[in-house]
Amino acid sequence: MITIISATNRPGSSTLKVARYYQKILLEKGLESGILSMAQLPPNLIETDLFGKRSAEFQQIQDIITATDKFIFIIPEYNGSFPGVLKVFIDACTFPDSFYEKKAALVGVSSGKYGNIRGIDHFTGVCHYIHLNVMSLKLHIANIKTEFNEYSDLFKEDTIKFTYEQIEKFIKF
Repeated sequence: MITIISATNRPGSSTLKVARYYQKILLEKGLESGILSMAQLPPNLIETDLFGKRSAEFQQIQDIITATDKFIFIIPEYNGSFPGVLKVFIDACTFPDSFYEKKAALVGVSSGKYGNIRGIDHFTGVCHYIHLNVMSLKLHIANIKTEFNEYSDLFKEDTIKFTYEQIEKFIKF
């Protein structure tokens, strides 16, 4: 099972648009996938699902994560790194069942010109610690607000080329 993680809880985010784009391309290639947005997390996650506690609300999310073999993380830049909600999510997930020896592709997005290079590097370190195998081809989509057409699809030739290349490699990964 493939799960695409939209790594922010920001309403109306570009991150979720990119996640939906990846899902669409995977479906074109005959692969179904689900999207998990950090906006779907229980609002009191810090109180209910850390340090061995488990709420019924988060258990549904945990079941999806446990059943997933491959992840695509779409990660926006927050203060030169990745969103704190993503780290809290990782911390709430059961270790090692959630990510251990599974596979992931990483996509950084930012409104600036670097496409969250630093945040993707930071998150790669977290992935290595939890034994989540990260595919070497990582994408960095800069100036994200200029990347979408009127249908909320990515439309720039280079971006499309690189997303398709990443997806092809991810399928084989």
